Amino acid sequence: MYSATATRLRSPELMRLAAVAGGALLFGVLLVLVRLRWLPLESVDHGLAGTLNNAVAGHRPVLLVLGFVTRLGSHTVLIWLTVIASVLLIVRRRYRLMVFLVVSGIGALVLDPALKAAVGRLRPVVAHPVATGGGDSFPSGHSLGSIIVYGALLLVFLPALPPRWRRPVIVAAAVLVAAIGFTRLALGVHFLSDVLGAWALGIAWLGSTAYATEVWRVEEGRRPTRPLAEGLEPEAARDLKPTRPMAHSAVVRTRWAVAGALVSWVLVFGALYALGLPLARYHKGNGNILGDTTIPHWFAAHRTPLLDKVSFIGSEAGNTHAILAVGLLAGALALGWTRQWRPVVFLVVTMFGELTLFLASAALVDRARPDVPHLDGRLPTSSYPSGHIAATLCLYTGMVIIFWPRTRAWWRRLLVAAAVLMPVFVTWARLYRGMHHPTDILGAVLLAAGWLTATVYLIRPNCDLERRPAQQQRQPVTAASGG
Repeated sequence: MYSATATRLRSPELMRLAAVAGGALLFGVLLVLVRLRWLPLESVDHGLAGTLNNAVAGHRPVLLVLGFVTRLGSHTVLIWLTVIASVLLIVRRRYRLMVFLVVSGIGALVLDPALKAAVGRLRPVVAHPVATGGGDSFPSGHSLGSIIVYGALLLVFLPALPPRWRRPVIVAAAVLVAAIGFTRLALGVHFLSDVLGAWALGIAWLGSTAYATEVWRVEEGRRPTRPLAEGLEPEAARDLKPTRPMAHSAVVRTRWAVAGALVSWVLVFGALYALGLPLARYHKGNGNILGDTTIPHWFAAHRTPLLDKVSFIGSEAGNTHAILAVGLLAGALALGWTRQWRPVVFLVVTMFGELTLFLASAALVDRARPDVPHLDGRLPTSSYPSGHIAATLCLYTGMVIIFWPRTRAWWRRLLVAAAVLMPVFVTWARLYRGMHHPTDILGAVLLAAGWLTATVYLIRPNCDLERRPAQQQRQPVTAASGG
């Protein structure tokens, strides 16, 4: 039976191998021509670069759109997409797909700088520079990374899509990859041969990793597949679907939740403003209420080089980038573990509400920073409330709210410890570095407590547990069962 199956699929398999070989051959030809500086290719490359530069220069809306699209192919975005998808695959115990995704992405990270250094081609020089690129030009790292990562994600998650949606999604992914490549040309940071070479190399590498994964599956007794029609592991379709249907009784009225969130936001903002405005006006923001003057001065008088470095870590742990990174991982873990969108929506609404409450209250209160040297330099926002501490409280407490009732595993205690220790660490760091008064911390606690209470009540992130039998609630929930 297997030989018959292999015979039927011999032609598709040969087509995949031909695509890999064709991509490798095209890349090799372009590599040689670029190294030899073949005049016809150089003429086309430089001519197209100049034409596109003249077409987009001076059109700010066009440049903004090009900049947004090109960032979708940046290393930062692609790495985070790979990390989030890998977390989901690990939680769902689809380790082979995770290995395929990670190895494919690592290939893009390794091949791009290595080939750039080996070829040493300079980037285009255009009449009206509108963007800059680091390093050499051949091949295009954005184009290479996008075709590999978006292609790998497509092959991994294609089985989770309904059959009627698969072709449109494939077309959309191809359009996105093509658009990213075009932006590299239009922004004047790559030649046409850089982009074409990157696509050819990406097809060869992605095809090779996909074929290796296919061989791995077949050796375990699985049937060969058609990756562009079925994905790499059709049998994983159930595990790859992000969520499972929710019982009708657990559905919260959306209008009620939205209205309640708006009312809650206004009430929390009112409380923050009522507390912060007098603090900002009293002695121009540096009155000694609850140690607002003495505590920052005490910390400033006891600074040491070692504590300066430690406090920098604590301050960075609460900044926007760190909070976003931890939040993305927490959201991916919550989605993979619970198979519900509600916990993810809870995290998103909680963090977005915290950010808007902080920005609005900081802008209107406009409290001065403590009158001590500021180790973090001059910041654009006011001292009240502390956005670092409010974000840390909301994020880590939100993670405990989601995961604590879903498992009795030992690691849930680590989440509680993080929810206690991280805000303390960030609080100490911000006070030590002279960036906040103690009452700014009080405002952050008021913000986090009020907004978290509202989001938990309105969104009910654990409502899928409410109808479970008592015996099932007492049992640990494993990743395989989906929570």
